[in-house]
Amino acid sequence: MKSDPHPDEPLRPSGLLLALLPEARLLVSLITAALVIAALYYGRSILMPLFLAFLLGFMLDPLVVRLKRWGLPRVYAVIAVMVGVLAALGLATVFLGNQVSALSAQLPTYQSNIQHKLRELRKTAGQPGMFDGAVRTFDAVRREVDKAAANTPRTGPPVQRVHVEERPLTPMEQAIEWAEVGLAPLATAGIVLVFVVLVLLDRVDLRDRLLRLWGGSLHRSTDAMDEAGRRISRYLTMQLAVNVSYGVPMALGLWAIGVPGALLWGAVAALMRFVPYVGPMIAAVFPLALAFAVDPGWDMFLWTGTLIIVLEVVSNNIVEPLLYGASTGLSAMSLMVAATFWTALWGPIGLIMSTPLTVCLLVVGHHLPRFAFLNVLLGSQPALDPPTRLYQRLLAGDVEEAIEVATLQAQDGNLAAFYDDAGLQVLRMATSDHASVATAEHRHRVVTGMEALLDELVELHPPPASTRPGAVCIGGKWEVDTLAARMLAHALSLQGRPAEHRPAAALNAETLARLDLRGARTVCISYFAVAPETSARHFCKRLRRLYPELRIVLGLWNAPELLRQGETPESLGADAVVSSVGEAMVRMSQYMGDDLPEGFLEAPLPADEPARLQALQASGLLDPRARTLLEAASRRAADIFDVPMALVSLITEDRQQVGGAFGSLPLVSSAETAAGGVALGGDDMGMQRRMSLCGHVVADGHTLVVPDIARDQRFANNPAMQDRGVRFYAGAPLVDAAGFKVGTLCLVDVTPRALTTREVRLLESMAADLMVQLRSSVAQWGAAAPPGENDQPPSATVGQLLPSTG
Repeated sequence: MKSDPHPDEPLRPSGLLLALLPEARLLVSLITAALVIAALYYGRSILMPLFLAFLLGFMLDPLVVRLKRWGLPRVYAVIAVMVGVLAALGLATVFLGNQVSALSAQLPTYQSNIQHKLRELRKTAGQPGMFDGAVRTFDAVRREVDKAAANTPRTGPPVQRVHVEERPLTPMEQAIEWAEVGLAPLATAGIVLVFVVLVLLDRVDLRDRLLRLWGGSLHRSTDAMDEAGRRISRYLTMQLAVNVSYGVPMALGLWAIGVPGALLWGAVAALMRFVPYVGPMIAAVFPLALAFAVDPGWDMFLWTGTLIIVLEVVSNNIVEPLLYGASTGLSAMSLMVAATFWTALWGPIGLIMSTPLTVCLLVVGHHLPRFAFLNVLLGSQPALDPPTRLYQRLLAGDVEEAIEVATLQAQDGNLAAFYDDAGLQVLRMATSDHASVATAEHRHRVVTGMEALLDELVELHPPPASTRPGAVCIGGKWEVDTLAARMLAHALSLQGRPAEHRPAAALNAETLARLDLRGARTVCISYFAVAPETSARHFCKRLRRLYPELRIVLGLWNAPELLRQGETPESLGADAVVSSVGEAMVRMSQYMGDDLPEGFLEAPLPADEPARLQALQASGLLDPRARTLLEAASRRAADIFDVPMALVSLITEDRQQVGGAFGSLPLVSSAETAAGGVALGGDDMGMQRRMSLCGHVVADGHTLVVPDIARDQRFANNPAMQDRGVRFYAGAPLVDAAGFKVGTLCLVDVTPRALTTREVRLLESMAADLMVQLRSSVAQWGAAAPPGENDQPPSATVGQLLPSTG
């Protein structure tokens, strides 16, 4: 047997390096961060104008692009924009200068009012107040202490007070000092102006160079730059809208109150709000001081203060949340910390640019895994997803907060979705940690916390009273199996299908007798084990022997490998195998007798159906000449979303008609497929309207995404979907100019999949582009072709008919 090394034996060099590797990485990261901060601080004279120029370039580039679209070359477009900006600044300076001059001429007339009010304030301040007694006591004690210190004998020579007088500056020195103060901002402004012109002229080249410096995946780099530009542009646009919505009411209010220079102070208020936090306070000082000086009384001052407070409350609590929303993606805490950090580095200019610069850091953290901590520290998105947050509260023993988190997630009343998205995820994490990092106390907290949480949810969402349950949910072996059974039983009961749960217990004759399954049509045996097949077969075999008519569903919530290996329900002794609460509800509802008339949710008819059918006839979608356009759009959608089939479906009075399609679907359940590979084409996707998922899109008017039809209670038993083997569907409505939904651009697949929010928006955008191109083509065609005519315009090509993606 190999003996352990002596505890005092030194580590080998390789082992020492491996042991010190995490500390070395941390040290390198800290040194790198310190060097970057030092470079930002000592290079601020160069970096500040450069970053400010990039910020202004974001604001002005849309104007340059607009002029280019009007046919002006980019150089002349940049010159025109810069001349316009400088002219606007010049006019604003002249206007504000005239306002300041007029106020300066009037200020001496207000001197008596200022002196009178100051005398009143001094008189009021000299009157006895509530703290005068405490102040007098403090002064008496201080005098006694000073007297005792004065009577203390001193040693050494007496202390002499020295006063140093500075030599007065000569006129030449004063002129040089004033020139230095004035020339520094002018020089910075000139540098910024030059940089802005260069940024606008070489925008494409600068973008290419940044992409080259970024390195790595070109897709990731492009997404990062697009996201940064989009967020900064949106932030600046919203900032301008917020400032204008504040400055205009400020000017009108001051004018109504009678404060001189109302337009000036409204413009100052709007400009100063570009400076976060301190800008509004500085802008408020000027109208308040002027109101104090102008009015002999206090009415104007009080009305001005009230106006400023009301505008601040409305802007901060209504206008800014409404317009900003999640435009930057930064949390409130990160905004304040960023403002402090950049102000400490670059002063007031850093405060102005703090938000855009921090947005860039957030985007870097979002797209570069090495800097993912920036996304966690700065982003407004929760650091933990809902299931992880709930699991952490349970681990900490904070049951009340866990219940609060759960009730917020399930506040819409859809308990089945909550149990699928959060409840099962928590139990999966608990199962994964059970034998690795979880202690006995952790396991106890999770189990007891989940029991209390489920009790609270049952109390908040009580199931309707029922008689004998038609379904029983049984825990297979462990406590977590029982918790999953409780979730499923509660979800079934809320949908009007009476169900009960039974706790997990040892599998023997006495336990089976206590189950009391008389009257039940179906049971679900719940397992969270990764390899539960042996226990599941034994349990199903015993149940079959006692209750031969019972339909058995196995809930294998945490056995992905077993499901992927193609383990069939028959081999396990069950009627169905499920892995989600939604899928279990579909199967058990089917065995209990689904309350849907046809076993699935039929497509309804919209209220404006007659007018919609007329709009479909007039849209041009039924014109045979539109076939090329619709097929090209389907081909593009199938290629972009990487699906086997995409189609444009038209919803007529009683059918889903295929206007154009691309791709095919394999008949995975067909014996012919195994032999020769039979597949469904686009023409095979026509069906009765009531079975069409596109009919739901037309009736509802919104995009419909079904990640897995087999696990969706609404459509799992739809025979049209089952016969075609469709598991995934996503359809965006085709909307005509009058707002009628006449069809869909949809994606289908034989395997489950999901779409992100951005992909859903892209599908909607492609559907809208298709309708725009269709209207343009119909205007060129003139009269509609007869329904049987199948000719295409000879001059039309697929490239011309494709919608532009810009």
